[in-house]
Amino acid sequence: MNDFDALLALVLEQARALGIPVSPAIEPRVEVNRRAVSRFGCCVRRGRRYAIQLSACLLEAEETACRQTLAHEVLHTCPGCQNHGALWKEYARRMNAAWGYAITRTGTCLELGVPEQRPVRHLVECTACGAQFRRARASSLVVHPERYRCKCGGSLRRVF
Repeated sequence: MNDFDALLALVLEQARALGIPVSPAIEPRVEVNRRAVSRFGCCVRRGRRYAIQLSACLLEAEETACRQTLAHEVLHTCPGCQNHGALWKEYARRMNAAWGYAITRTGTCLELGVPEQRPVRHLVECTACGAQFRRARASSLVVHPERYRCKCGGSLRRVF
């Protein structure tokens, strides 16, 4: 089990060493969210303070995955970085280059080395390359796959 609080302190030190203006108002204790299944972390603003939450699925994950997720969320506390805009991406690029992270706008279970938690109730597949799109909900992609194309340009079909 990872010590999220110690990892948060380390990530804050790394960001500050690069001159990244993370907020001084981040709660030092990381909250564990046991309900989150579609995200790994969250930065919540409460008044003038920020709380960082991590999904319980990261409790047994590799330390690198936890630090990377914490770094992603910490960057959201920087002025002008509440989204994944150009400034947030620049700070993520700097963290990646300096500390070997692979911070991106979104991450996958496979990338972070954690088991998939979301139930797969619907599967859409590309008829050309075989790429699969797993969904827990009956989204527009699931209901009308004919309206979409795969990155390769192939048409999509619902498998189940």
